[in-house]
Amino acid sequence: MFNLIISLYPWIKAFHIMSVIAWMAALFYLPRLYVYHSEQVGLGGETHDLFLTMEYKLLKVIMNPAMIATWVFGICLALIPGVVDWGAVWPWTKLVGILAMSGFHGWLVGQRKAFAAGGPIKSGRNYRMMNEVPTILMALIVLSVVVKF
Repeated sequence: MFNLIISLYPWIKAFHIMSVIAWMAALFYLPRLYVYHSEQVGLGGETHDLFLTMEYKLLKVIMNPAMIATWVFGICLALIPGVVDWGAVWPWTKLVGILAMSGFHGWLVGQRKAFAAGGPIKSGRNYRMMNEVPTILMALIVLSVVVKF
């Protein structure tokens, strides 16, 4: 059984990386949609409905499945003996980053619901600033894994 798990390691890691890339792309794109939605579209009309559809599809078709896959493959990697040294600092900083990224994901879901309900929504400036959150968290996560501090 151990040999099977070890032989699956590169596959699990590959699917984890692909999932992370898809999740991050969506986490970068959705706040940008919110910037344009809040600044140039508003909360009514055909363009508003179009933005709601784009935001919904990005969440449901790409972002949510990518986050779930990232978590599933990540947990599988963490369970493989010898992959993670839980006595080191890096797995814990990575975990904090992942939990914060998941929280940001949830915040984006809440913002989409606010757009759909007709408000209240944040300013375009606020969404621009929030767009930096996944970049900062990504840096923490990647440095944790690569540098292993």
